[in-house]
This record gives sequence, C-alpha cells and structure tokens, in this order.
Amino acid sequence: MAAERGARRLLSTSSFWLYCLLLLGRRAPGAAAARSGSAPQSPGASIRTFTPFYFLVEPVDTLSVRGSSVILNCSAYSEPSPKIEWKKDGTFLNLVSDDRRQLLPDGSLFISNVVHSKHNKPDEGYYQCVATVESLGTIISRTAKLIVAGLPRFTSQPEPSSVYAGNNAILNCEVNADLVPFVRWEQNRQPLLLDDRVIKLPSGMLVISNATEGDGGLYRCVVESGGPPKYSDEAELKVLPDPEVTSDLVFLKQPSPLVRVIGQDVVLPCVASGLPTPTIKWMKNEEALDTESSERLVLLAGGSLEISDVTEDDAGTYFCIADNGNETIEAQAELTVQAQPEFLKQPTNIYAHESMDIVFECEVTGKPTPTVKWVKNGDMVIPSDYFKIVKEHNLQVLGLVKSDEGFYQCIAENDVGNAQAGAQLIILEHAPATTGPLPSAPRDVVASLVSTRFIKLTWRTPASDPHGDNLTYSVFYTKEGIARERVENTSHPGEMQVTIQNLMPATVYIFRVMAQNKHGSGESSAPLRVETQPEVQLPGPAPNLRAYAASPTSITVTWETPVSGNGEIQNYKLYYMEKGTDKEQDVDVSSHSYTINGLKKYTEYSFRVVAYNKHGPGVSTPDVAVRTLSDVPSAAPQNLSLEVRNSKSIMIHWQPPAPATQNGQITGYKIRYRKASRKSDVTETLVSGTQLSQLIEGLDRGTEYNFRVAALTINGTGPATDWLSAETFESDLDETRVPEVPSSLHVRPLVTSIVVSWTPPENQNIVVRGYAIGYGIGSPHAQTIKVDYKQRYYTIENLDPSSHYVITLKAFNNVGEGIPLYESAVTRPHTDTSEVDLFVINAPYTPVPDPTPMMPPVGVQASILSHDTIRITWADNSLPKHQKITDSRYYTVRWKTNIPANTKYKNANATTLSYLVTGLKPNTLYEFSVMVTKGRRSSTWSMTAHGTTFELVPTSPPKDVTVVSKEGKPKTIIVNWQPPSEANGKITGYIIYYSTDVNAEIHDWVIEPVVGNRLTHQIQELTLDTPYYFKIQARNSKGMGPMSEAVQFRTPKADSSDKMPNDQASGSGGKGSRLPDLGSDYKPPMSGSNSPHGSPTSPLDSNMLLVIIVSVGVITIVVVVIIAVFCTRRTTSHQKKKRAACKSVNGSHKYKGNSKDVKPPDLWIHHERLELKPIDKSPDPNPIMTDTPIPRNSQDITPVDNSMDSNIHQRRNSYRGHESEDSMSTLAGRRGMRPKMMMPFDSQPPQQSVRNTPSTDTMPASSSQTCCTDHQDPEGATSSSYLASSQEEDSGQSLPTAHVRPSHPLKSFAVPAIPPPGPPTYDPALPSTPLLSQQALNHHIHSVKTASIGTLGRSRPPMPVVVPSAPEVQETTRMLEDSESSYEPDELTKEMAHLEGLMKDLNAITTA
Repeated sequence: MAAERGARRLLSTSSFWLYCLLLLGRRAPGAAAARSGSAPQSPGASIRTFTPFYFLVEPVDTLSVRGSSVILNCSAYSEPSPKIEWKKDGTFLNLVSDDRRQLLPDGSLFISNVVHSKHNKPDEGYYQCVATVESLGTIISRTAKLIVAGLPRFTSQPEPSSVYAGNNAILNCEVNADLVPFVRWEQNRQPLLLDDRVIKLPSGMLVISNATEGDGGLYRCVVESGGPPKYSDEAELKVLPDPEVTSDLVFLKQPSPLVRVIGQDVVLPCVASGLPTPTIKWMKNEEALDTESSERLVLLAGGSLEISDVTEDDAGTYFCIADNGNETIEAQAELTVQAQPEFLKQPTNIYAHESMDIVFECEVTGKPTPTVKWVKNGDMVIPSDYFKIVKEHNLQVLGLVKSDEGFYQCIAENDVGNAQAGAQLIILEHAPATTGPLPSAPRDVVASLVSTRFIKLTWRTPASDPHGDNLTYSVFYTKEGIARERVENTSHPGEMQVTIQNLMPATVYIFRVMAQNKHGSGESSAPLRVETQPEVQLPGPAPNLRAYAASPTSITVTWETPVSGNGEIQNYKLYYMEKGTDKEQDVDVSSHSYTINGLKKYTEYSFRVVAYNKHGPGVSTPDVAVRTLSDVPSAAPQNLSLEVRNSKSIMIHWQPPAPATQNGQITGYKIRYRKASRKSDVTETLVSGTQLSQLIEGLDRGTEYNFRVAALTINGTGPATDWLSAETFESDLDETRVPEVPSSLHVRPLVTSIVVSWTPPENQNIVVRGYAIGYGIGSPHAQTIKVDYKQRYYTIENLDPSSHYVITLKAFNNVGEGIPLYESAVTRPHTDTSEVDLFVINAPYTPVPDPTPMMPPVGVQASILSHDTIRITWADNSLPKHQKITDSRYYTVRWKTNIPANTKYKNANATTLSYLVTGLKPNTLYEFSVMVTKGRRSSTWSMTAHGTTFELVPTSPPKDVTVVSKEGKPKTIIVNWQPPSEANGKITGYIIYYSTDVNAEIHDWVIEPVVGNRLTHQIQELTLDTPYYFKIQARNSKGMGPMSEAVQFRTPKADSSDKMPNDQASGSGGKGSRLPDLGSDYKPPMSGSNSPHGSPTSPLDSNMLLVIIVSVGVITIVVVVIIAVFCTRRTTSHQKKKRAACKSVNGSHKYKGNSKDVKPPDLWIHHERLELKPIDKSPDPNPIMTDTPIPRNSQDITPVDNSMDSNIHQRRNSYRGHESEDSMSTLAGRRGMRPKMMMPFDSQPPQQSVRNTPSTDTMPASSSQTCCTDHQDPEGATSSSYLASSQEEDSGQSLPTAHVRPSHPLKSFAVPAIPPPGPPTYDPALPSTPLLSQQALNHHIHSVKTASIGTLGRSRPPMPVVVPSAPEVQETTRMLEDSESSYEPDELTKEMAHLEGLMKDLNAITTA
C-alpha cells in the first residue's frame, strides 16, 4: 500500500515510467522489467527504442542437379540496412574470391554450375543467412538444406509381363529417391502420355488399369537430371484376351508405411489383379473411406489412394481391400504425419536495468517434439550459472550487465525442419534522481544467518532517515571475482532484512545494500564479504548406469565412479526390484559391475545404484529397466478341453500357460493328436500365439483320438499338456426332421416366479438347437422364451401371485419346432413366502430317460491367489471315488461380480476339477458356479461359491481436489477431495503434499497425513497472499497410489480488521471439548476456576485472585475441622471398635473425550474407615504390584502425633480406558500416619471406549456403592489403591477386597443406602491380586483387594486384607441400626445443606 501511494506521488514527475519499471523489478526479482514493442517515454528524456530487425525471406530446402544453378533466397529488414553473410555447415563463406557463389543485392545466395561427384560435394549441405547491424546486433535465419541429385542408379527395372484385357498391370522403375521427380516413361521409344487410366506413382512405378490392346508394347523409363538421359532396360507388355475363367486374386503392389509432413500430398499404392477384375475399397482405422464425395481423397488408376494436403488427423492405419466377388484380400499400411516446429509463444522485447533477472519465453510445438536452443547475436548461448534454461524452453538471464544487450533468438528444430523467432534486450540507465534528498547508506549490514545455500542479511535504517518507513531496499550480490551482479529487493517498504536463496556451498559472496525513497536510490553500503557454509559432500549419482540381460535368469549392471563427492567411495549399494511389485532388494558391491542371478525369466526389473563414502549414502541414480531374456515355457497350456462337433471334427479349446511360466512372448501353439489305437502315428499342427482354439477336421467316424497342446516361444517348445481323449460320433446327428418331445417337464411355482426344469428328448440322434418355453394365464401362447440346447432349467420371472399359468416346452432345430409338452401351475399367494419343492396340476409323472441327466458339481470352493486371480475347485459325484476323469466330459465355469448389478457372466471350459480364473478386478467380490457336460448332456449349475480378490495399491489418484479458504481465518485452508475411482481396497489414509513451487522435487513438499477415509482436511498457518500447490495421494493396506494433478490456490490477502482469536483463553476446552452430562442435581466444585471442562474464567486482578485462593483454603480447613469434630463427638468407644456403614454416592461422573486429564477437586474429607467395595476378580493370576508414592502439596500435610513421624497422604486415580470416577479417600485421619500406596499396573491399553453401567430402579448406574469399616492394623496405618472398574468381566465368585474409591467431596455426606443382598462368603486370602474390574452393580459378586502397610523408614510387601462380602438382609439390618446410632440422618442432612450453602457462596465469588 505504501508503495502504491508513493507511486501516485510520482505522477507529476518526469521519471514516472522508468520508476514504474524499477518498481516492477523490485517486486518480482527474476522477472523482466518491461516487455513491450516500444520504449516507455519520459518527457524531456531521450529513451532508446526497440529497433525493428527481422527477416523478410528465409532460405528453404532445395533440390538441385549437377551442373545447374541454384538461388537460396534471403532478405532482412532494418534501419539502417543490415549486412548479409552466409554460413555453410556452420562456417562463414568467403564470397569475395568465389567464382561460382556470389551474394545478390537483396542478400540471396546464387550458386552457378553446381558441382557434385562421388568424392567431391562442395555445394551440398546446410546453409544459413546471417544479418548484422553495427552497434545493434546480429540475427540468423532458419537452416536450409541443399540436396544435389546424384548420378542415376536403377534399383529395379521393368520386366516383361502379360495382362488380361480389362485387368491391371504394373511396370517397376525405382531410382535414387532424389531423382524420382526426373523420371518419365516411354512406350515403343515414344514419350508416354499419362491420364486417369495410366499413371506414374511417386516411386516411379507405372500403373496401367483396365488394359486394352493399345497398351501392349515395349516400355522403358528415362531419368533426365541435367546431363545426358539415362534409360532403363526395355520390357514388353503383352495384352491377352479375356479367358472368361476365374483366376486367383493377388496384389501386384501393396501399400507400405509412409511418413509425410503436414501440407504435403501422399499416395498409398494398392494394385490388385484377378479374374473377375477386382474393385478396391479403402478403410482407415476400421472406418470406410468415401472417396467419391471427398475433395481430398482420390482413388487413382488401379486402386491407389491419394490424399491431398495431409493434416494431422489423416494419420492412422489404412486398409486396402480388394474384392472380385469370389474372394477378398486386404493389405494395410501405417501413415505417420509429422509437423514442422511452430511457435505457440514467441520471445518478446524486454527493457531492463543492470543487475536484474529476466526471462525470455519461448513455447513451441511440432511432431516429433522439437528441441530448442538459444542464440545471442548469432552465437550459441551456453547454459551456465547466469544463463539457464527454465521451464523446458525459456531462457533466464541472471544479474544483467551492459554486454547482455542484443538480439536473442529461440531456434526450434526437429526431423522435419527448423524455425526461429527473436527478441531484443535493451539495458536502461537508472532514472536520474529528482530534486530532493536521497537516503544515505544503510547501516550495520550483517549476515545474521549463514547456511550452505542461503544467507540472511539484516541492516539498520540510514542515518539520513532514522524511521525509514517509506524506504525500500535493494541487495546487490555477486560471487567474489565475478563482475556480474544480481539484485534482490525487499518485499514491502520498511522491511530491513532479506534472504538470498540458491547460493553455492563454500563460496564467497560480496553483498551491498542500497536504500530508495521517492526521489531515487541513495548511497550503497560498504561491501560485505560472506562465505557460505561448506556442505557435507555426499557422492553424486553414479554415471552411465547400464543393465543388460545376460541370460533368462541373470542381469549384469555396470556403472562408473560419481563425478561429484568429497572423499573416497567406500562401496556401492545396488537396488533392484521386479516391475509391478513394491519389494526392493539390495546388494553391496565394491566394484563397478555386478551380475544378479536367480531372476525370473522374461521379467522386467528396475535397477538403481547409490554410492557410499565416509559421510554416508549419496544421490541415487535414476532407475534403469531391463527385461531378462526369454526362454521356452516352463508349463503347459491350461484348461484344455475337447468338444466333438460331428463325426469327422473335434474342436480344441485351451488357455495360455500361467503368466509366470510363459517365459516370453507366446508365438504359437503346437497341437499333436493321434488315434488312441495307434500311438505311433502322430499328426502335428501349428497355430498362432493369439489363437486359443482349433477345429481338427478330417477325422474318422466313431474313433477315439488323443490330443495334447504345447506353447511356443522364439526359444522353443514348452512342455505339453497330458493326453486328452475324445471320440467322434458314429454318425452325424439328423437334422432333416424336427426334434421329438422332451422326455420330462417339471415346474416349481413361487410367489412371482415359476422354475421350469426338463430333460432332453429320448432320441438324441436328432439335432436339438434349443428349447422354446411358452407361458401365460390360462394359455401358453402369451409369452415365448428361447434358450440354448445345453440349458436344463429356466426361471420365469415377474408373474402375478395366486394365478393359474399354463406352460409349454418344445425342442427346436433348423427344421422347426417339435411336439410340445404341457404343464400348469398356480403361483403362491402374497402371504406365502415359503418355497414349494414341486406343485404340478394334472401332471402325470414322466419317466426320466436313460441315460440320466448329469448331476451338477458339488463342493465348489474359491481360493484367492492374488489381486486378480482366484482358483476354483470342485468335486464331481458322478466320478469314481478317486475323482479321476476317464471320459470326454468337460466342465464350464462361470463367474460374475454384482457391481454393477447388470454385469454379465463370463464362461470358460475346463477338463480338470479346477480352473484358474485370471484378469479379475482387485478387492472385488465374485460369485462362481460350475456345470458339467458329457456329450450332449449337461447338468444344471452348481451352488455358487464366493471369493473376494486381494487388495492392490490404488491405481488412480483422488478425484475432484478442491481448496477453499476457511471463513474468518485467512491463514487456514480446507482441502476437499473424493476417493480414487480405482481404490482397489479400503482406503486407510491420504497424504496431502503442498508447496509454493510446483516444480520442486516431491521430497521438498510439505506433507500432511490424513488418517482414515476422511475427505477433508484443514491446513493452518499458511502465508497470506501466496500461491500454493496441492497434491493428494491415497493409500490402502497395500501401499500408496499415484498423486493427483497439482491444484493451485492463492491464500487471501491480509485484512487488518480481521483478527480471529485462534487461541482461546487458557481455561477453554480443546477442540470438541464439552462439559459432561452431570444431571440436574450436579453442583459445581468449589475450585471452579480449575475445572478442566469449565468455561474460561473472567479476568481478575492478580491480588483479588490471591485473596480468593487463600479464602478457599481457609474455608476448606474450617469445614474439615468442623466435620471431623462433629463425627468424633458422635462416636462411642464401643462403636470405635466395630462399625459398618454403607453409603450410596450418586452422580458418579463418566467423562467422555479427554477424561484422563480430569483431576478431582482438592476438597477431600478423610474418614478413618477403610471403604469396602465388592468388585470382580481379574483373570490375571500373577499381578504386578508396584510401590507408587504420590506426594501431595504442602496444603495436604496435617499435624501428626509427636511419637510418630508424619507421612504424606497419597491418593491416585487409576483409569481403565477413558472411564474414570471421581471418589474420595476414607483413610483414618486420627492415626497420624499417611501410608504409602500399593498400585497395581493396568495391563489394558489406555484408550478404551466408555462403557455404560446398566441401571435399575433401586440402584442407578451412576452411583457407586461404598462401605466403611474400622480396620485395626498392627502398624497403625492403612493404605489402599484406587482401581478402575469395568462392567464386562465374568461374574464368578472371588475374594472380598478392601477398596477405596475417590468420589465427589459433596457425595461423602450422602445418606447411606442399602447394599445389594448376598450371602456372606469368606475365601482364603490370595498372596496378591491384580488390577480388578468392577462388575455391574446388580450382579452378585465377591472380590479381594490388596493393601500395603506403610511404616516409618521401611515398607512391607503387599499384604492381603480379607473382608466379607455384602451381608445378608439380617446382617444389613444390624448394620443400619449401628449406623443410625452413630449418625443421625437429620443432623447429617443439616450439616450437608450448610456446607453446600458455603460452597455456593464461594463458587459465586470465584465466578463473579
């Protein structure tokens, strides 16, 4: 804002434009100060302007012949006129003393009498036009190639041939490619006139279509290339009369792959011959081409295709199809279309000041992708520390100096051609200072932070301007000994520090700082010499990493010593990994090569090398991938099956060997078959590698044959399958008549469907091609469904309940439909959902024909092998017990997934009792079923088996990544996304990467992990008004998926009025914290300001807070003394020896969330009695006890008897999971001793879910039952542990245990409640007891608790305290009577009410 206000004040100055340029350079160091076609003008100032300097005409590629003249055109525009020179093959030509080459007035190059011979080619080469203007600069043209046609050489010549009248003929004449334009044809030594019927192809070949008698004669081709013409051999073409008989269709000329440049014409040759005369049609990428209506596509004589003005869309595969009515043949060729380099963005002229950084932009396109180089004033720009190629093609110049002025050209080049575009750079002088004081030099320039690659500079304001609020600063720096200086500017006025990035380690830099005000730049500070820190030199990447396959199971890797690195290389680590896996292996190597053995055959591996020196591992090389050599397959083809088609043919089906056993590209399959009776006579046939079935014909009738199949690679033949037999039919099935009636028909009605099953006709010698099922209410002709001949059941869906349907079944073949079989059935009513086995009306039993139908396979199981493979196994009850297949039956496996719901079944055949299903989707549930077929009989489908494939790493990135700013918090953003479309498993988390540099290496990005399947995340404390880039990566149990594309988001600018209190007052709860539900009767504790879940307290004066704290302590002590005196006065000597009282404490707290941080308030009333609690025994037989003293603060120390030392009373809450109860200790206060406490460690993890205790009418779940009793101790001290409780332990009988429960201080004065009844049980004491768990209060339980006895100066081991469990009713009555004699309920209630009133007053004071 200050910079903008300062700019407005300059509107009246004469240097406004130059100042704006300077400001732009300060705001964006590394960017150009100005890009324009004209210079900024300043009144009264002479400003240099950009000079138009460009080529009007540039030379182009030219073809010439020996002895001719050539002109290479070139013309450039500039004021003043430029000087034109020429380069040939990168060297300037001396045209002054050259007799054959001279410079024309417009700058073109004229070459007379081109010289070209086998050993002397002075004129052929690459030419470039160079234009120079003194004191301005130099530009160079595109490069043009001059080709001189060589001496004519015939690679093929015409040969005598004959052609039938009306047919096509070709005559070859192939010469060097550069002489093709100079070829012509002669017939009978007279020039041949070409027309639509007789054409010359671009190769020089002559094509004659629809030959006539006049086409006969002697033909020869002539090459005229400037010298004497050269003739080919003569060949006679005879035209024969039409024989009126057919001849084979053959190609005389087929299309071949071609490469053309956009805008050129192309001819795809295709000539066919045959009788009848063929017609030619063309297709491109399986689409027919319309040559009649297209202007660019022309069908030439003989059928060749000409495409004019080729575009990029014309690229593709072209098919030439010849058809003469009797047969069809086709040929194909690929057309590749290339494009010359073309500029999408050209460099623009730039104004700049010295020491600034600029970037010339250049964006090109072309096919193949062009390479880009930069030229300055005609000389190649060599990349260095100050001239860098950035963003592929842009040129960055750092720290400008005056000599950088001139013309810069971007030259793009590919195999097709080259192009150039240029721009001018002008270095401006700094604007003269306006009238007014300039700032002096900044003071105390120091390097406050020096690292290996950056330095942070700080300084003080100039003495001339001590405040310096409106000053901006520029830091100039350079390497020591280098004249080229760079500048870095502060980001806003008044800032007095800057960090210089991208420095070199262990390098000396010189820094100086200048201040600027509205009048201009002031004095420079004294140079500051700073050396960056040396970097621990780790080895660089090993160069020339190469890997090659040495055998099918080994790969040799070689590399060289890294060129960068400090210290001797100690060893190398070679990492390798099979492609497609995530398990990388490594091996230590001391030399520069290593051979890895035991690899998988024909498998691709990736390799990388890391060098180690004394500092550790260096930079890894990029991965190099190589595949092991192929080998013969190591396994036979899978799932071989035979299908008898008729009496003379058998169809063979198979699947390729498992991918891991193919060991190479399958090039074919070898099928061997023989008669079962003659095992020596074997017939062999080969099929291609893509073919997975073959029909074997010409077999004998009623003969059994054995078949086996083996896979082939280029290395040889792999193992063959086992012999599989099948028998051809004795006779072919009859299809001269319709099939007979099916042998049986059964129906099973359901509510809205009817299941129909049947058996085929008894006479199986008649072909059955399918079955027709008709059905309807009262008539079978309403609907008709046809099914395959193998099917034996069908379910008719979408029927009406309680309706009478008539069903008909007919077998059919190509002759027609056979005799129908009728049944009727009534669908079940809506209220009857039970399935009925069979419901047939008036359907007499139809005997099952012999042979019986096949039984479906049983015991179908799906075994998951990988993310895309499941093995299906089953049993066949129709086989013998050993389950060996000896006949020609085969099995059909079908499978599908229910996502999406309309997925169709896939099928495969097998001849064994298992099948390997491959190509499945990862983490997908599939269902499988199997049926068996033998001859013409098939079973129904088996019961389905299900299997879910294993997970795989995600193969697609998260989708729909969006970034938004959080409302009210400009430094916080919210990233949202959607799961990847190919998660391939349960997403267990995401990783968010973000950076301000989209081109930074991924390990330099900041990482934000997201656990679980959340689809949103907040990122805080970002820099305002800064562009950030975000990428997201999903992960599942198998690993990380790919990253999403980078999404840019700019954080909002700072708003001075928008100061959100991100950090709340110290007393507030954390995120998601809330007060627990304590019920309406809950009264807050006195120490309300310390409640961990309370609201923030109002700010109080520190003195007032101290007074309140002291008052709270005094009142607490007074209350404790009053209660202790009152209780002591009410006790009698008899009651001191024996007292049992039970009290019910209501309102136990169950905290959710961070309940483990809750501490009970420091208002505790210590009873003399040891509180008893029946709790369940832990199943752990060997508890671990630890002596854990926890001292309290000085306020808890009470006076003790003079005869005994005082011990600090200890208390501690024990937590199990998130469950906690606030209770109070009831130790004997009069003993004068505060013993140690024996605390058993909880073996459960600290994070458990909160469990709710079941409640009853008489005993609320939130209440905790405690019992008080005196317990005499030989040492006079008692200790107890606070234990967590659980409601999920077994209610088994256990020992009663002393148990002390901390409770709310107010609850200690509640009226005692009757404990749950239970028989008194006395169990022997256990030597020790683990952490026990509390049972639900309505269960009958017994428990045991250990207590430790603390003494002065020593402690005893844990000692069990055995007490009875809850007494029976009679004993409870006596306990209540004793209790009433000791504590009057009315008096106790009054005291409690009085104490609660005090606490309310105190709470009101603290919260005011």
